[in-house]
Amino acid sequence: QVQLVESGGGLVQPGGSLRLSCVASGTIDSVALIGWYRQGPGKQRDMVATMTSGGGSNYADSVKGRFTISRDNAAKAVYLQMNSLKPEDTAVYYCKASDLWARAYWGQGTQVTVSS
Repeated sequence: QVQLVESGGGLVQPGGSLRLSCVASGTIDSVALIGWYRQGPGKQRDMVATMTSGGGSNYADSVKGRFTISRDNAAKAVYLQMNSLKPEDTAVYYCKASDLWARAYWGQGTQVTVSS
């Protein structure tokens, strides 16, 4: 079992920045892939950025060049630095971990609202 707790969401103006955090606990040595997903109002949940256990990262086209995923193994945390935020980035952001057996674990989500 892996538990995930997100934080760092909030209200920000267009062009602003936010940094989301996801702290993991439990059997984290079994995590093969961890990342961020988002679900906007009336939309499906989509991948934003992911990172493998080897450090490889992948981004949605809509956030490339603006968002950066990183991790701190000592802190058992994954971060999402979001710059140049746009109103269309408004969503609930979820942290997701997938283990070696392809089991998925989700955090509770954190709201990001980009508005003037």
